[in-house]
Amino acid sequence: MEAIVANVRSGIGVQGWPRPTVRGQAQIPGLLTLSGGVTRIGYVSSDEIDQYLADLEEPKRSTLRRLRQTILEVVPEAEEGISYHVPAFRVDGKVIAGFAAFKNHLSYLPHSGSVFPLLRDEVASYKTSKGALQFPVDAPLPKPLVERLIRGRIAQAFPERPDG
Repeated sequence: MEAIVANVRSGIGVQGWPRPTVRGQAQIPGLLTLSGGVTRIGYVSSDEIDQYLADLEEPKRSTLRRLRQTILEVVPEAEEGISYHVPAFRVDGKVIAGFAAFKNHLSYLPHSGSVFPLLRDEVASYKTSKGALQFPVDAPLPKPLVERLIRGRIAQAFPERPDG
């Protein structure tokens, strides 16, 4: 672990890869979980989500920008980055929310299959799978629903917390 920390300080990323350069914003320290459950120190940046959104056409871009804003209002301490090639939000190293754009819909991703069953009635009007809630490209998710989804995920991810 000391070698990894030394490499991060020297500008060399995980497994010797150079850290990505970020123009205009500081990098945010985070954790990367690799296959086999090994956790390594890495860096994530909100610029990655900015770029993801910039590459989308309207109305997908503005709808997901609004979802991003809502997520950050609910969990302002969340670290932003990319997980599984889509925007994700981490709290204490665990991904607690994310989203993705597809051809005909957008998806909210709780990064857990146990969140939607907890909110069965609230998500009944949406198409869901074990890991995604689909919604229209031009209709942002209501903030109260996003709050309940995130609170449910945090409670599941951190059962030992008084607020979890």
